[in-house]
Amino acid sequence: MRRADEFTIATTPIASIDLMENAARAFVKSFVKDEFDTTKKIAIFCGKGNNGGDGLAIAHILIAKGYENIKVYIINFTKKQSDDFAINLQRITETQCDRFEINQVSDVKHIETDIIIDAILGSGLNKPLEGAYQDLAQLINGLNKKVYAVDVPTGFFAEGELPENYNGVKAFKAICFQRPKINFFFPESAHATEKFEVVEIGLDEDFIQNEASDFCLVEKRDIEQILKPRKLFTHKGTYGHALIVAGQPNTMGAALLSVSACLHTGAGLTTACIPQSGLTALNTSMPEVMALSRDEYTRIENPAKYQAIAIGPGLGVSTENEKLLESLIASEQPLVIDADALNILAERQDLMSKLTENTILTPHIKEFDRLFGEHKTWWHRVQTARQEAQKLKTIIVLKNQFTLICLPNGKVHINPTGNPAMAQGGMGDVLTGIIVGFIAQKYTPDEAVMMACFIHGQAGDFLAKRNYVVTAASVAKRISKEIKKIMDSIDK
Repeated sequence: MRRADEFTIATTPIASIDLMENAARAFVKSFVKDEFDTTKKIAIFCGKGNNGGDGLAIAHILIAKGYENIKVYIINFTKKQSDDFAINLQRITETQCDRFEINQVSDVKHIETDIIIDAILGSGLNKPLEGAYQDLAQLINGLNKKVYAVDVPTGFFAEGELPENYNGVKAFKAICFQRPKINFFFPESAHATEKFEVVEIGLDEDFIQNEASDFCLVEKRDIEQILKPRKLFTHKGTYGHALIVAGQPNTMGAALLSVSACLHTGAGLTTACIPQSGLTALNTSMPEVMALSRDEYTRIENPAKYQAIAIGPGLGVSTENEKLLESLIASEQPLVIDADALNILAERQDLMSKLTENTILTPHIKEFDRLFGEHKTWWHRVQTARQEAQKLKTIIVLKNQFTLICLPNGKVHINPTGNPAMAQGGMGDVLTGIIVGFIAQKYTPDEAVMMACFIHGQAGDFLAKRNYVVTAASVAKRISKEIKKIMDSIDK
């Protein structure tokens, strides 16, 4: 974001102090939606860099909006100050705002406040807090007040491996500027903030889009550019044939969920390779689906007739299934490997080198660590996923609250959709069905994965507005409607 700041200032008539004002106004717009009581006591802690300058501008704007009890605390732990901080300090001096100079932590005494705004240190930090800054962060945390962080909480790393023992400010909400920070998408960020919101501040969007980065956020417009409308003169063969190898007698539900998701994604034909004992359940619930009895197979005859194949949901780990997986890898057909097929792969590491560019691995955290070894942090895990995707020339879909799509070119696409209401068994089975359904329709593997993750989460988001928990079956049935919503928005 710093480079985007510099580019915007250099190529547009906007000055850095005006950009800071934009950021402050965007912060306040978000803040007042949550905290509309203008009589609440608000303490704003400001460092002497640009983050502190943002804090001073925020104070000025809140006073202009009628907030009556604003107190500003200037943190004088360094002599250096940014030019824009100095300008905003002069502006705040001209108001009736109470201002206090904090030269040491002991100067912060008996603060009576309802809300704290943290504008001490910004996103440039790359080492844990020390000395007075650490003591101040602990003091703020000890007040047990609602904290809003300007861009990031003080002590939080925007990217890179987070310290094992986070010692920074713990915020209720981080209001970050223009783009979310990468580390907000990892579970370790929960130690620093309960939630985050991104606000636009007027940076050059074209520059941001074109700026080289290993990480990018999947957005609705990306899906709109990929998704293709159905043409008039088409038939079931136009939309491909998907094969899903899944289920065993006590886990047929996983197979049914995956197959249902594939159907609702739009594959022209879907075949389920399942145990004989599951045929009645399949034929009763989804008569549209064809079936192969897996009791007779250790390999699939003529896999080339399927445009996409998935293996793993509820499959079980056995010698027969190991042979099935090996034969499907050897077929070099587009292949989604999930669940128990990943567990087989973890035991048969020799098969990893045989994976093709058409292969997609979809592990959750435990499956990933079985494949690639234990990891202490998500940052470390993501670096491994990037490296392995490049080495194996496969796509790795690392499932989490924010699913991470690691491509063979080293890029990581972060999926923003989805919610905690979806924390139910079977969600991964549904995602696998959506991916294989899109690949069957001749989308490339990376297109299929990005659309599948986004739409899967979007379906869950829609359902979570109406339900405390969201079942995998309800998500599978919602997929077609979410695809239609996106198609309709393209037409407009």
